[in-house]
Amino acid sequence: MVEDVIENFQEYLRIRSDHPVPDYKGCVAFVKKKADEYGLKTKIFHLDEKRPVLIVTLEGTNPNLPSILLNSHTDVVQAFQKDWSHDPFAAEIDQEGNIYARGSQDMKCVTIAQLEALRRIKFSEVKLKRTVHMTLVPDEEIGSQEGMAKFVHTQTFKDLNIAFDIDEGCCSPKEIFVVLNNERCTWEVLIHCLGTTGHGLQVHKDTAGEKLRTVIDHFMDLRECEIKKLQGMTDLGNITTINLTQIKGGVQNNILPPELVVGFDIKIAADGNHEDMEKWINDVCKKAGKGVYPEYVQKNIKVTPTLLTDENPFWSAIDSTLKTLDLNYLKINSPGATDARFVRRVGVPAVGFSPFNNTPLRLHDNDEFINKNIFLTGISIYEKLIRNVANV
Repeated sequence: MVEDVIENFQEYLRIRSDHPVPDYKGCVAFVKKKADEYGLKTKIFHLDEKRPVLIVTLEGTNPNLPSILLNSHTDVVQAFQKDWSHDPFAAEIDQEGNIYARGSQDMKCVTIAQLEALRRIKFSEVKLKRTVHMTLVPDEEIGSQEGMAKFVHTQTFKDLNIAFDIDEGCCSPKEIFVVLNNERCTWEVLIHCLGTTGHGLQVHKDTAGEKLRTVIDHFMDLRECEIKKLQGMTDLGNITTINLTQIKGGVQNNILPPELVVGFDIKIAADGNHEDMEKWINDVCKKAGKGVYPEYVQKNIKVTPTLLTDENPFWSAIDSTLKTLDLNYLKINSPGATDARFVRRVGVPAVGFSPFNNTPLRLHDNDEFINKNIFLTGISIYEKLIRNVANV
C-alpha cells in the first residue's frame, strides 16, 4: 500500500507539466485514472482546448449541504537540468528517502496526498455529511488568468456549491505548520521609456537610457526601504517586495534605442494601499520624463481575508483537528499569490494549508524535494482534516 502510494506520486511527478508547454492532459488523465480506480466520481471540464479542469468527487450523505473544495494546480515552473543534482523529472529517491522532482513541493504533493486521503476516507467506516470536490486547475504558475480566474465564474464551478476551500499552502522548513488566510497582491508592471534615438557618437537629450535609470533608481530605493522592515519580522506577507525581472530594448550597440522597457514583479503587502502604490508608480513615471508610462501585465485587486475565528465553523474544525493531532501552526499572510484569491473573490472562504513540515523550502528552486515519510504523514493529516471539515 505504502509502496503503491509513493509510486503513484513518482509517476505523477514524471509527467512534464512544466511551462511553457505543460502536459495538462497527461496530468488530468493520470489522476482521473487513479480516482476512477478508487471509486471516486470524476468529470473533466474544458476551459478551452488546452486547459482541462479535473473534478474528483466523494459524495456526502447529505449532498444538499454546501460542499468542501480541495484545490490544486497541475502546472509547474521550468527546471534546468544542469543546475540539479538529480533529473528534475525522474522523481528519484535518495538514501534518505528524499524524492527529487519539480513539483514535489509546489504542488503535486498536495494533489496526490488529497487524492490518497479521499481514497482512505471512502474505504473507511467514516461517512462524510458534506460532499468533497477536488479540482485540478491549469495555469496557476503564470497568473491563473486563463485558469482559476475564469473557472470560478463558470456554471460548472457554481454548481459545485462550495462552502469552504482548502487551497494551496506551502511546506514548512520547521516543525510548525503554516495556515494562510490572506495574501499579498501581485502586480506585474512594465515601465516603457521612450526617448531620443540617433547615433551613439552624439550626446542626445531625453534618451530612453536616462529615463530608465531614473525609473530603476526609484523602484530599487523603495525595495530597500521595504527590506529594512523585515528586521525582526517573520511574516513576509506584511511587506511589499519589488524585483526587477526584465529589461528589453535596443537594436545595436551604437544606436540609441527609441524605447527601453523594464519589468518589475511587485507583491503588495496584504494590508497595503493599492491607490497609494498606483499613484507612486505614476509619479515615478512623471519624474523620469516625457514618454514614460506603465503597462500592467497583472494587477490583482485586494480581497477580503478569510475569517479565522470561532465564527467560522470550518476554521474551527481545522483548528481543533490540528490541536488534537498536537500540531503547532502559525497563521500568516501568504507571501505569494495562489488560486485561493479568486475563490475568495467570489465569496467563498478559503485557507491555504499543506500538511508537510520539516521540509527545506525549495519551491521554484533547484533540487526541489520532499521526504517520502513527510509526504506519507501529510496524507494522514489530510485524511483527518478533510473528514472533520466535511462533517461540519
